[in-house]
Amino acid sequence: MTTKSSIKMPPVTIIGSGALGSLFAAYLEPHSDVRMLSHWPEQISAIHSDSLICQNIDGQRTRHEFVVTNNVRELAPVRLAIVLVKSYQTARAAFELAPVLAADGVAITLQNGLGNYEILLKALGYGRVAQGITAQGATMLGPGRVRHAGYGPTFIARLPGKERLLGDMVDLLNRAGLKAESSSDVTSLQWGKLAVNAGINPLTAILGVRNGRLLQDERTNRVMCAAALEVELVAQSLGTTLPYEDVAIRVQEVAHATADNVSSMLQDVRRGSETEIDAINGAVVSYGKQTGLATPVNFALWRAVKEVGSALPADDAGRERLLGELLDAIDEAE
Repeated sequence: MTTKSSIKMPPVTIIGSGALGSLFAAYLEPHSDVRMLSHWPEQISAIHSDSLICQNIDGQRTRHEFVVTNNVRELAPVRLAIVLVKSYQTARAAFELAPVLAADGVAITLQNGLGNYEILLKALGYGRVAQGITAQGATMLGPGRVRHAGYGPTFIARLPGKERLLGDMVDLLNRAGLKAESSSDVTSLQWGKLAVNAGINPLTAILGVRNGRLLQDERTNRVMCAAALEVELVAQSLGTTLPYEDVAIRVQEVAHATADNVSSMLQDVRRGSETEIDAINGAVVSYGKQTGLATPVNFALWRAVKEVGSALPADDAGRERLLGELLDAIDEAE
């Protein structure tokens, strides 16, 4: 193990042991005291017996040892938490954190989708939750094994009264090699990430392909960009401007940069797990209804993922049928 960072920080508690939780734990472990809350028995067993193995982008493998448990009370008091559970697990994470988060503690959500911040805020109280976003990509290779699949920045919102703690967290992330910045406008960045996720994640899950494959077919590229454009329109109706000029170009850039990545939604579908479709495309549809905007592409993607579940189309005919339905939704909207 390398020498720990000289930044004096409380232990960093990672809530969630999936791909991103494991990735952040691996990168932070050499620089801070990392602890992890997990409800994945095989992951806990693997880390206890053989540590966490991270396959870095350069192909090198590193090994990381830290405390992991399924009982959050063993980690109390928690002064600094990074919440990286799936959106449908946020309510449980908030319930578990509430009695152990220190009075001066803060939980940072770096999760996908919308609504996670509000759930945590309701349970933990004002001034104890910070919104953040991350563009890092990770893939679980199996219990105790994670691959860093895509590199991107992390942004953490400034929070009155927690400037020093969150500033130190940003410094620690940068020291660990995970580019990070403080931001006063995380809402714009959050909707920008939502636009990218809404275009890429469900489409890869439906078709069973890696991100880069979406760029190789004019039709999938069209669906991906149309979904992202709908998100931009909904954001604008709520008074939020995305952090880039052309959302279609941006979603294509991300698909290219993460071409080899298996999206988190496709990983969930392959495992037969619940997906975050409600917090991503479902949230776009919901906000669209509130503002009177039609979102037929996001609705079609939401419905398709709900219908697919863990049963990916087994043949080209099945994939063509689903793709045809998505293209019909675009044509109807036009």
